[in-house]
Amino acid sequence: MTQKIHIIEDDAAFGKMLTSFLERKGFEVSVSLTGEGGRKALDENQFDLLITDLKLPDDSGLELLEYSKKIAPKTKVILMTGYAEVDTAVKAIKKGALDYISKPFRPEELLMIIEEDSKQNDEFTVENKGFLKAKSKEEKPDSSVKQRSQPRFVVGISESSKKFNEYIKLVGPTDMCVLIQGESGTGKEVAAKAIHDFSSRRNQSFVAVDCGAIPKEIAASEFFGHVKGSFTGAINDKKGHFEAAHGGTLFLDEVGNLSYENQIQLLRALQERKIKPVGSNTEIEVDVRILSATNEDLLKAVADGKFREDLYHRLNEFSIHIPSLQERKEDLFLFIEYFLAEANASLGKEVLGLSKEVEEAFKNYAWPGNLRELKNVIKRSVLLTNASLVPLDVIPREVLFSKKVEPEKVDFSKESNEKQLILNALKEAEFNKTKAAKLLNITRKTLYNKLEHYQIEL
Repeated sequence: MTQKIHIIEDDAAFGKMLTSFLERKGFEVSVSLTGEGGRKALDENQFDLLITDLKLPDDSGLELLEYSKKIAPKTKVILMTGYAEVDTAVKAIKKGALDYISKPFRPEELLMIIEEDSKQNDEFTVENKGFLKAKSKEEKPDSSVKQRSQPRFVVGISESSKKFNEYIKLVGPTDMCVLIQGESGTGKEVAAKAIHDFSSRRNQSFVAVDCGAIPKEIAASEFFGHVKGSFTGAINDKKGHFEAAHGGTLFLDEVGNLSYENQIQLLRALQERKIKPVGSNTEIEVDVRILSATNEDLLKAVADGKFREDLYHRLNEFSIHIPSLQERKEDLFLFIEYFLAEANASLGKEVLGLSKEVEEAFKNYAWPGNLRELKNVIKRSVLLTNASLVPLDVIPREVLFSKKVEPEKVDFSKESNEKQLILNALKEAEFNKTKAAKLLNITRKTLYNKLEHYQIEL
């Protein structure tokens, strides 16, 4: 059945462009130029999707979202705006918006959101049909039917988060070894578990190992197990991490901390897909997917002779960089909401949110400890809060008295540097002009003018 989409957009040319694009993709599309017209269309018709501008001459996208949820709760809503405000995005998502997209954007980006939602709905429908069929027969659902796990992490709205999440969904279903890189506290184990949950191994074991906490003398025993009497203290047979993760996923956190000897042992296990417990003459075949993580520069460690190059390439069939919280400040309040709910559940509290003063302090802080620091600060604050909103006096001093973090802006005051800055931005954005304009902190129209001025051809 053809999906029906209604667009509320006061920019007639932009609305017409979106309509043409979506109609070519097989959607049935109608347009209103005002909020009043949009409300009337919602009253008189049924739509699968409403796409509305945030700021209209006579209405607000948030109010239209609430109106749609009231009279047509099954209609999904996407908000679009040239005013990329974090608070508004969070409010929209909390009120039930499907997604939030900032102008300027390519129609393909909008289509990707729509298709991703349709795909998830199809999976949901198939799974529920199977469940209802099992219920009707008063049987348990067939355990052979693989249920798709949803990611147990905050899906951010920032560009860096979207790219990170796309990579997880892309590599998850494969059996590739993935190297997860990022600053301390960014949630590398959470990312690894998300990759596991997107894979065909999701119903099997996920075993996480902190390589930095294993003394090199017992690393072989920890990874491969041992037999009783193989060394002093080995009073029983022990199954190692590889055998425990058989059929599933083994996550090696801080893999750069392994000794050179242990790296050789790990490399052999990965190459042979066999392990030999300490003290045993019998090899055991293992089917394990390896995910690893580090906050170090492993290439530098390879160059310094501290990490084996062959092991590095074995672990790094695909790499994912987790952005720091500073790199995805747009997601800050989404994480705050998540950790606030988590802290309330853990501590038996009912704190509703942050006071305005605390919100401002959180925005200004750089969060060098990333998500781990944010989670700890919120949990501590919730514990100390006896009101509905977190007050200033329970916030740690380093957060409260930090200097405001200002986004870096490109200085175009020197024309001699301007052309090179533009070329650098285009290269960084893989020659996507919209993204390059954002990097340069200028409008897309200004970028086109400068491309023509400097005779830059793409």
